[in-house]
Amino acid sequence: MKISLPAFALLFGIGVLHGTGRIVSVEYPPSTKPGALVYGVTYNLWIPDGVKHLRAIIVHQHGCGVGACKGGETAAYDLHWQALARKWDCALLGPSYHQGEGDDCRKWCDPRNGSEKRFLQGLKDLAMKAKHPELAKIPWCLWGHSGGGFWASLMHTLHPERIVAIWFRSGTAFGYWEKGEAPKPKLSNAMFKVPMVCNPGVGERDHKRMHKAWNGTLAMFKAYRAKGAPIAFAPDPRTVHECGDSRYLAIPFFDACLDQRLPEKPRTPLRPIDGEQAWLAPLLGEKAVESEMFEGDRKQSVWLPNEKVAKAWAEYVATGVTEDHTPPPPPLRVMAKDAGNETIHLTWIAHADFESGVRQFVVYRNGKELARVPEKPKGRFGRPLFQSMSYHDTPEKPLPKMTFTDKDAPSSEGTDYAIATVNGVGEVSKLTAAVILK
Repeated sequence: MKISLPAFALLFGIGVLHGTGRIVSVEYPPSTKPGALVYGVTYNLWIPDGVKHLRAIIVHQHGCGVGACKGGETAAYDLHWQALARKWDCALLGPSYHQGEGDDCRKWCDPRNGSEKRFLQGLKDLAMKAKHPELAKIPWCLWGHSGGGFWASLMHTLHPERIVAIWFRSGTAFGYWEKGEAPKPKLSNAMFKVPMVCNPGVGERDHKRMHKAWNGTLAMFKAYRAKGAPIAFAPDPRTVHECGDSRYLAIPFFDACLDQRLPEKPRTPLRPIDGEQAWLAPLLGEKAVESEMFEGDRKQSVWLPNEKVAKAWAEYVATGVTEDHTPPPPPLRVMAKDAGNETIHLTWIAHADFESGVRQFVVYRNGKELARVPEKPKGRFGRPLFQSMSYHDTPEKPLPKMTFTDKDAPSSEGTDYAIATVNGVGEVSKLTAAVILK
């Protein structure tokens, strides 16, 4: 059998054949020098294809412990976070610290213990390796879970001028430094211009061990909001310390902040947040209104960057998820290989739905559904997805491939295959153009 492709599919060329982005990595060993990072670390950076000048880096920082460190190994491969990065010409960075069982997490999650310097060195080395010199200078979006939130809160004190926005998932150093359990940093006025979200799990509030995550993020929210900081409190009603479906609010939050804050010209300062777009809500409430219509205590109000995020926040704090009523984009291209013995091997390339990611793909043969990939998506910690989600908001290993093998392919000419994407809420895309066997 011969395989023919529609003419339009050939226009994508070699770039699509090699995917829609690339991973660049650097790894560093532990250091014994005073003040240096005592643990090794790997930085995996995803860069979207076709971007001449990157505008920012989205940093997805895991938490403490061996499991969290392993979870961080796949952060840069996440299709949904890649969709956010691609939209804004950003890189997606997934650090993975080499912390052993029983090792002191503070040795890395407090950036003053060497991880700040290693992070900055990593960006410089990645800039050279990726041939994107701007990586060493462009701003950051910081997402941190647990110890990653601890790290982000201290990086906030060190580099507020470089931070577009921060998402604290069940973690901050604030409560620790306020109690004298960590050195208290200097808090600058610039810090209180950075948009932030505190996102603990409601199950942490009365949890014997995890209550510090709730108490710390709530205390930080109150203290920073009292100083006029643009900060939200978004408790997750369905979780304890796991990340759950928090990405469905985190991604639109970063999307809004990137829209409002990224400079129009390279190498210029971040723009201030647009206060005229803000919506406000009462602390621990479930309804937000336009800023000028809010009648409560503004210094304790939940700040939200725009109407779209405000509506998503209201859904999330009530249900732990956000809705998506739009279909995903279809896969970019499907390719077929005749493997002989009436066997056809299909591969395809697809972008994640921006609002809800990818649940699975539907394979069609001659216009009829043949299979679903995966057949039964897993969702241990949230919605079932093509890339099954871990406790840490990262894809589980092994990473799935966009492939399917038809082991009972018809031998007749004219057989065709097409693929559709199913997003995280079950909406189905249009079909790709068919690959026709001749």
